[in-house]
Amino acid sequence: MSTRESRVDPRRKASGPVTVVGAGPAGLACAVALARAGLPVIVREWHRDVGTRFHGDFQGLENWSDEQDVLDELMAAGIRASFEHHPVSRGIVFDSRGGRYPVQSRQPLFYLVRRGSDEGSLDRALLRQAVAAGAEVRFEDRVGASRGPSVLAIGPRSADAIAVGYLFETDGPDGAWLILDHRLAPLGYAYLLIQGGRGTVATCLFGDFRRQADYLARTVAAFRDRADLEMRDPRPFGGFVNFRLPRSAVQGGSPVVGEQAGFQDALAGFGMRYALRSGLLAARSILEGTDYTILWRSELLPLLQAGTVNRFVFNLTGERGWRAAARRLGQGDAREALGRFYRPSVASRLLFPVARLRYRAPLHDPSCDHIDCHCVWCECRAEIDRTAIA
Repeated sequence: MSTRESRVDPRRKASGPVTVVGAGPAGLACAVALARAGLPVIVREWHRDVGTRFHGDFQGLENWSDEQDVLDELMAAGIRASFEHHPVSRGIVFDSRGGRYPVQSRQPLFYLVRRGSDEGSLDRALLRQAVAAGAEVRFEDRVGASRGPSVLAIGPRSADAIAVGYLFETDGPDGAWLILDHRLAPLGYAYLLIQGGRGTVATCLFGDFRRQADYLARTVAAFRDRADLEMRDPRPFGGFVNFRLPRSAVQGGSPVVGEQAGFQDALAGFGMRYALRSGLLAARSILEGTDYTILWRSELLPLLQAGTVNRFVFNLTGERGWRAAARRLGQGDAREALGRFYRPSVASRLLFPVARLRYRAPLHDPSCDHIDCHCVWCECRAEIDRTAIA
């Protein structure tokens, strides 16, 4: 399902500038591809800079949902890995009973990247590539209406999961650790990532948002016990993700990409690869005159459906199933094992209609009623309302 480099017939290009609304990974990837093909591109971003939702925290650019390495996929589309990226091929998974499962793979499971506005971050590197390709990027430019060809990439509109944690300095060794325990992360997971003396520790919650502080405290204590976590200068951060299975991912005739379209893995929330791919597909639809809905349904829908089924099974089986999955990952090549979870199968096709029917219910958090609530989602809602396109 890898994105191939387009061979563009200039007669089929859109006329006039293309407006990309939003300067996240999806929007900037789209801008890079369009500008490199010779189209005038204007990127309009409401914030003062790229990456303002993030704080320099480590995130994983996953590498298991496609046989092709994600960096090779990006390079084939004209996007260079000029951002800091550290391949992660091994880690440790803990279950709720303290069981320890080392996992490893021959190729990287994911690439550790930093998000935010700092030099070396994914966001800053994509901005530089877009400008170098010829795109015009306008900051503090709120879009009320857009005329002409447009691509919408303004990010998530609601929260189905939140992450809260700390960024910190440390003398600890590089590594990646994961805990599957509902006492730390209801229907989610807690993680610790350390690279070059910098670290990110967080809990990813799929429910009970109001108690985020309690879950984070338990997460830190658990990693201190199991991974000898030591933090210097801890700085709190938070974020949220939205999962959705759109019908067309088109709004007012414009392609909708990235998290605005709901392109996220419903199991684990890994969405950067989906965002980048969707931005490139939107560019391809404009350059080739191809139906964007046909493109994303071919390249992304099977992955979104697999994630929906995986989330359904994860919620259904509970901690016993999670332990079984951790053991399975530790018994062979973890990348190959994870890849099988995202490939179409008879079982996934049979389960998908049921999983989709229950898709919203397991992700809705009744504790977050937006009344006197200070969870990450409620704190971000005011800004979401301000950035919404009129």
